[in-house]
Amino acid sequence: MYPAMLVYLLLVLIRPQDYPELVDSFTLPLQPIALLAAAGFWMLSPRKHFDAPQYPVLLLFFVVLMVSHVFNGYFGGAVVQLNKFAPVLLAFVVFANGLDSRERILKIMAMFALCAAIISIHGIEQVKLGTGWTGIGLSQGTRIQYVGIFNDPNDLGMLFVACVPMAVFLGSRGGMMGLRRLFWWLVAAILVYGIYLTDSRGTLLGLLVVMGLYVWQTRGVFIAGTLGAMAVGVLLALPSRFNEIDVEEASAQGRVDSWYEGVQMFIGHPVFGVGPDMYSDYHHLTAHNSFVLVMAETGIVGYTLWLAFIAYGFRMMWAASRGLGQPVWRDEEALEAEVDAAAAAGADIDAHADALFAAEDAREARIAEGRGIAMALLLSLAGFFTCAFFLSRSYVVILYLLAAVVVAHYVDMRRDDPALPHFTLSKDLLLWPIVGVVATIGLMVLVKLLLVIQ
Repeated sequence: MYPAMLVYLLLVLIRPQDYPELVDSFTLPLQPIALLAAAGFWMLSPRKHFDAPQYPVLLLFFVVLMVSHVFNGYFGGAVVQLNKFAPVLLAFVVFANGLDSRERILKIMAMFALCAAIISIHGIEQVKLGTGWTGIGLSQGTRIQYVGIFNDPNDLGMLFVACVPMAVFLGSRGGMMGLRRLFWWLVAAILVYGIYLTDSRGTLLGLLVVMGLYVWQTRGVFIAGTLGAMAVGVLLALPSRFNEIDVEEASAQGRVDSWYEGVQMFIGHPVFGVGPDMYSDYHHLTAHNSFVLVMAETGIVGYTLWLAFIAYGFRMMWAASRGLGQPVWRDEEALEAEVDAAAAAGADIDAHADALFAAEDAREARIAEGRGIAMALLLSLAGFFTCAFFLSRSYVVILYLLAAVVVAHYVDMRRDDPALPHFTLSKDLLLWPIVGVVATIGLMVLVKLLLVIQ
């Protein structure tokens, strides 16, 4: 199963099947085949778990995607969504289940970062030569792009932002006389340079959020604010589109106008929305906002489920990174009780005590590493959704693969620290409708304010 998962992820990220010169060479749909192969091996595996709340939430969201079309009288749209989103749902389930060890999680993070760095190098080649090895040139003559789902510089930058924290964490592990640290720092630097070459304002903002959140968590809010202000000043001084951010600028006006149209779609179809992929039937521009897109296309029902799916990932990584479970070391009295019990049973007290303390040391090291991974994934989520706020990427598979890694890591963390919160949908049945209503009102108020400002 795991090799098939790696092949699938490689095809999702590097996408050789989308290279213009190679398109005709691929007569078989390799990406779906790899996913089905991984799913087939997973079905045969006895290790299946669905205790994370993301599983039922995403399944319900999938149902809403189809029901939304039926509710609007477009029965064929339900079939379209079945064919379109079912692979995304399957990929989430397979990866969330298949990444059942710390080693696999780290390897998937490494693959994300390495593939993103390779794509960034492709962009550097575009800048130097005019075209990359894919045969694709620069977007708008100045901005790097790739193929397939990354043919937009903004999508490319969103991937880079999500992978930077992974590369930095992998570099923090050291090893190989410092060479591993140097390698992953180089990967992170290549990704940051790639972000600059996308010339995407949302992506640069996403990187600032990642950096600011990390400094806030490690150095405090004052230092984070100070460094953030300095970073903004540097970016404004650089020759990039970042210094053009203004709600009165034409591109920003178009986005705000599209958000307003999305709000109007929601007001007209508040329960199940206008239907997935129907936004452009009501407005000539896409939403340019993943949150507005879901709200308009799936209504309050779908929007609430989608927000719950996202929020659970943030809550899990926040809890894991902050150590909101039991102390790393168990209570000394409990350890002494175990030693006394072993002595009463006639065991070697010294040997048993040494074994207990060695096990606790190993557990301490695993939990510490797990917290570092959780922080990296929390930063990845923050960067990804900062970018997604300015892009219509609510259903893109990258989002759900990242969410799958989050779920898999939290399950792994709870094996070492069962006292970490056990999130269940049944406990939050009253919470999410309130969150959905508040988030909807907040988004509508934000759009209204931006319309007044511009």
